[in-house]
Amino acid sequence: MRAPERGALPLGLAGTLGRAYGRLTETVQGLSDADFARETRCPGMPVGPLLVHLLYDAERALTAFASPAVAEPDRDFVSYWNDVPPQGDTSFVRTVASAYRKPAMLVQHWREVSEAAVRASAAALATKGHRVETQGHVLRATDFVATLVLEATVHHLDLIVGLPAAPEPDPEALQVTARTLDGLFGPDAWDVIAWDTTTYVLKATGRVPLDESDHDMLGPHANRLPLLG
Repeated sequence: MRAPERGALPLGLAGTLGRAYGRLTETVQGLSDADFARETRCPGMPVGPLLVHLLYDAERALTAFASPAVAEPDRDFVSYWNDVPPQGDTSFVRTVASAYRKPAMLVQHWREVSEAAVRASAAALATKGHRVETQGHVLRATDFVATLVLEATVHHLDLIVGLPAAPEPDPEALQVTARTLDGLFGPDAWDVIAWDTTTYVLKATGRVPLDESDHDMLGPHANRLPLLG
């Protein structure tokens, strides 16, 4: 299966975000202390700290949706990722994760905040022209929700590397993520990509290294990867 068709973002993005967050909740609920200490594809962030990272992303979404912007957008769902700072010191999220006495407490906090963020996204998307400010940029609500979908989807794939019974990411969330990567890659690379969607996300974000056949397929485009950190 080739990478998804290039085009506009799907309608009903609040539902896409809800499914993306819901599958993350399904992934982490019921995990043991040992599972929360399992390594993920994010160096220095086992399952518990990575869930804290996602929790703070959902909290940032709530803040953004509650603080409408009046300025013109200066980023869309693709260009937003052009200057996002790389992941820094992970000691903070590890410390926060360890402060939860039981994994179930962290999961419950995640569920409450993520579900609130989905409700807030639905309200924002229902308001024509709604814009938000986040991390120093202004985006249309639709574009902002698409960035949240990507973050949730990529980190879902990070989380499940050591959890073989975990659900896969939502298919539409994977397509939104791949559509974003298409925009970052650029149309000159589209026709050479023959990965399935999940492999595309993993390899284009540097989660899985390129092999010799990938280099043959991509040619000079391989030098542009990873598109995201």
